Amino acid sequence: MVHTDHDLLTRRCRLMGRLSSLLPALLFILTCRFWPAIVDGQTYLFDAPWLPSLDLSLRFRLDGLSLLFALIITGAGTFVSLYSSSYLGGHRHCGRYFFFLHAFMLSMLGLVLADNLLLLFVFWEGTTIFSFLLIGFDHESKTARENARQSLLVTGGGGLALLLGILLLKIAGGSYIISSWPAAGEMVRQHHLYPFILLAVLLGAMTKSAQFPFHFWLPNAMSAPTPISAFLHAATMVKAGIYLLMRCHPLLGGTPAWTTALVLIGGFTAVWGAVQALGPRDLKRILAYTTIMALGILTMFLGGQTAPALTAAVTFLMVHALYKAALFLAVGSIDHSAGSRIIDSLGGLWRAMPLTAVAVGAACLSMAGFPLFFGFIGKEIMYEGALAKEMYPVFAVTAAVLANALMTAVAAIVLFGPFFGSARAPRQQIHESPWTMWLGPLVLGGVGILFGLIPEWVSRVLIEPAVRSFHPGPEEIRLVFFHGLNLPLLLSLVTLCCGATLYLLRHRACRLVATVVEKLPATFEGLYNLGLSGFMNGAGLLTGRLQNGSLHFYLAVIVSTVILGVGWPWIGKLSGIFGRWPESIDTTALALLLFVSGSVFVVVTARKRLAAIGGLGGVGAGVALIFLLFGAPDIAMTQLLVETLTVIFVSLVMLRLPAIEQARRRTVRRRCLDGGLALAGGLLLTSLLIGVGSEPLDRSLTSYFEANSYLAAHGRNIVNVILVDFRSFDTLGEIIVVVLAAWAAVTLIRKPMEP
Repeated sequence: MVHTDHDLLTRRCRLMGRLSSLLPALLFILTCRFWPAIVDGQTYLFDAPWLPSLDLSLRFRLDGLSLLFALIITGAGTFVSLYSSSYLGGHRHCGRYFFFLHAFMLSMLGLVLADNLLLLFVFWEGTTIFSFLLIGFDHESKTARENARQSLLVTGGGGLALLLGILLLKIAGGSYIISSWPAAGEMVRQHHLYPFILLAVLLGAMTKSAQFPFHFWLPNAMSAPTPISAFLHAATMVKAGIYLLMRCHPLLGGTPAWTTALVLIGGFTAVWGAVQALGPRDLKRILAYTTIMALGILTMFLGGQTAPALTAAVTFLMVHALYKAALFLAVGSIDHSAGSRIIDSLGGLWRAMPLTAVAVGAACLSMAGFPLFFGFIGKEIMYEGALAKEMYPVFAVTAAVLANALMTAVAAIVLFGPFFGSARAPRQQIHESPWTMWLGPLVLGGVGILFGLIPEWVSRVLIEPAVRSFHPGPEEIRLVFFHGLNLPLLLSLVTLCCGATLYLLRHRACRLVATVVEKLPATFEGLYNLGLSGFMNGAGLLTGRLQNGSLHFYLAVIVSTVILGVGWPWIGKLSGIFGRWPESIDTTALALLLFVSGSVFVVVTARKRLAAIGGLGGVGAGVALIFLLFGAPDIAMTQLLVETLTVIFVSLVMLRLPAIEQARRRTVRRRCLDGGLALAGGLLLTSLLIGVGSEPLDRSLTSYFEANSYLAAHGRNIVNVILVDFRSFDTLGEIIVVVLAAWAAVTLIRKPMEP
């Protein structure tokens, strides 16, 4: 019976995965329908205004750059969904998995299509949340939970910084509409808030795209299922920060601060990620560090201003998405069939898994930048862009050569170790994965070969429209297979030779890197853990102090906070406010004021509950009479009824409570504190009311309600119309809160007392 149930669940997961792959496939086909028009220079716009005065709208725009990202997202999403149907076969939470996967995919699509910056931020946070759920999909594993939390805190913190940058951008005169940024670029770059806007945007982009020093979360995120690593950490989510930098290039780029930050941080991240890729023996962690390297390269070239530099960034974006998604999926197939991802435990797989071997070979050769592969085209234009003057050419070329040479060595390790090394397990136990698992890597690897053979077509229909979307200009954008005998070609040959040398010395290099990383005195992951531990300890101490179980303390803290927060900026105006005494004083109002003050004094000084309750009733009755005196009989009636019911209910409850012990009676110090807080709160509210009353009132809302209450809502009582019609959802929310509170109270009353 157990086997039957498992087989049924396996079939259900396979069917669910194959059906769900139709969603990204249909979206891919739909995107392709707009492709020819985008190549011809058209853009598609959907705009549904929400609050035009605040620049808020549901606005989507499809241009060359968003088209490229949409094709990558939906294309990779199709293969990942199909792959997952077999990879997760028999998993009891496969339904949840596919929901999270496609919710993330739609969030990523919304991010790259959004033309409103606030809308982009909403989808940005959507990718953060769903990536957290996918990384922690194996929620029973403590490691998966901790790694998911780490990615959420790092990328979520960057998201908060991005939100701050968005608000500062609006203050600086910018627009939430992304397509209008080229016209506002000079004004924003000259604004005194530009350094803070730049810092906030870079923090958002670099945390999302795992740039130094925020790179440590990406290798740990490999606890996610392998197809998730292929989708999130190779093709899509980690590219969100790169996409943001591309979109912000016309607005924030072109300054020394932009260029210096992106070139230096990106170059260092690329080299450090490539170096660390030599240390691990787990194939997924190796690929994770090579992803950091690729993201660093992309960031570095986005610091440039020339067409070759930006073309290199867009081209390598495609190159990396193709070969890295193929490699991640292939590693999942190896783990699925051989039962291990550790290189030292694998070998001789090319006979048992020939299709996977072909896919990995194509992807690794593109990763290494061999001729006839798309990676070679990307490397050529990369070196041409690195030689630009504003790119700090010595640093950029050195970083690019070192990183690419290390990637060549890593590509050889990933290819030759598992497939052509000595066999570690009986060959009959290993077999080729199902077609749903080898199809994706094989197609993606094959596209890497195809694009390498037709680079001019690729540049015309994909690369050039994407680059023109954020860098319009007269410069030619053209990819060719052979540029002639020049410096970029020489650098490509040097890269291959250095990579081959590093591969021959791989054992020494791996041991050296592992030793260096192990003996580092401090790492940013360690600093993160230290900071998180300190934050949690501090939160525990603060919570222990504040949440001490005393309702009196809670109320005192709340009232004190309100008094300080509101009163501090109001202190300077108190002398002028209280200096405006009226020429005559209404004796009736004065008598009511004295009555309310006396009732308050009774409440503060009372030692018996009944006396305190009576004092509270006196305060409410006095306030009701004040309303009546100033011509608000309906409010006075409401106040009086509420106060009467409150006094009755409080009396019934308080008089049934056990007597207060002498040790728990309020001390003189507490009475003085309570009286001081009440007096301060009363003075603050009084001064605010006097200040508001001394200024001319804006009657625009009053006139609107007077004119529309009867005509629009057919009601003569303006207050009731406001509550029932104009503020109907607000009132409905209040009613729901009251009902829930009453429900909770009834539940607590009915709950039997524990002995």
